Amino acid sequence: MKRIWTMWSRELAAYFFSPMAYVVMIFFLVVMGFSFWLLATVLSQGVRGGPVMNELFASIFFWLTILITIPVITMRLFAEEKRAGTLETLLTAPVRDSEVVLAKYLGALSFYVVLWLPTVTYIAVMKLFEPPGTPIDLGPMVSGYAGALLVGALYLSAGLFTSSLTGNQIVAAIGCFAICCVSFLGGFLPYLVHSGPVREVATYLSSVMYMMDASRGVVDTRGIVFHLSGIVLMLFLTVKVLESRRVV
Repeated sequence: MKRIWTMWSRELAAYFFSPMAYVVMIFFLVVMGFSFWLLATVLSQGVRGGPVMNELFASIFFWLTILITIPVITMRLFAEEKRAGTLETLLTAPVRDSEVVLAKYLGALSFYVVLWLPTVTYIAVMKLFEPPGTPIDLGPMVSGYAGALLVGALYLSAGLFTSSLTGNQIVAAIGCFAICCVSFLGGFLPYLVHSGPVREVATYLSSVMYMMDASRGVVDTRGIVFHLSGIVLMLFLTVKVLESRRVV
């Protein structure tokens, strides 16, 4: 655990020494700030209920931030180590491959959480300006944040995997973007298919449908199981990629 902690702190600190990290943060906060402005506009018109949180957690702006920031966050994790020639040194150190993968993943996930932290002020703003006698239900916002964390965690694991496959950060980012886009576009299958069983399976595997439910305050355990299973699978595949380098 101490080794993971040391590598995790190193990975997290590396983000804040990179100018790209601050570009990502500015982009993320500007887009999410615009989404919050849309949400505030809807609330000012007297609209209430869970569905209004779609403006923040299930809109095209939410997915735009996910599809762009996740590849940028993860592209350097292993690709930069390979380019700099430090991966071999890391792999020959007295640490297990699984510890290296977990530390890098937790570093990326921690930075992703840091991106979201300033948006917590949205809750305080909403409570401060809520109309008297008609309190705003914060349940959908809390479940929306939980959903954003879970979906982001899945996409980050996919980005970690693609970064382990190449020594080029751009290629790693494009690979992660492609996987995220396939997952995102596949989320619309429930609207396109008419077969009952296929539609049910597509709904179960859809991050888009999961976020739409989460933004309404609905927590679907099937979506949680799917995303957690995907995270475990991506991390397992990343460990296997590193193990293959040891064999070579």
